[in-house]
Amino acid sequence: MKTTPTLNLPPAPLRLTQRNGQTCVFDELRRRYIKVTPEEWVRQHFVHFLIGHLGYPQGLLANEVSLSLNQTTKRCDTVLYDLQARPRMIVEYKAPHIELTQKVFDQISRYNIVLRVPYLIVSNGIQHYCCRIHYELGRYEFLPEIPAYANL
Repeated sequence: MKTTPTLNLPPAPLRLTQRNGQTCVFDELRRRYIKVTPEEWVRQHFVHFLIGHLGYPQGLLANEVSLSLNQTTKRCDTVLYDLQARPRMIVEYKAPHIELTQKVFDQISRYNIVLRVPYLIVSNGIQHYCCRIHYELGRYEFLPEIPAYANL
């Protein structure tokens, strides 16, 4: 990746290297180097933001979580689990130049048909939206900010 876009996230201590002429970043959750794409750049910064600034335990986060939906395999970008290994949050990333449209929210909502988490986040690194779902009330609300882990 020749240039890295400026994101609306704190700087992250990313470990970058060159492999076969491509820039790669060390993914702390997957414990391996991943090719840097615009979406991966957002993911890595956002995960560092969750862990380093909002107190999310690294051991409860997972990247590229597979799930089965309508006889197809889908992948959630990042999932937060609770201490009983139940999913609590899905995070969907887009590249900074991708607008966060209804289509993006539809995508994460489809994933949530399977996981039924109380929190959904979408981010393109510039804009971030967090939605809290109140299943018992049959409603949802957009939160003014991404909640700290202690406030979930």
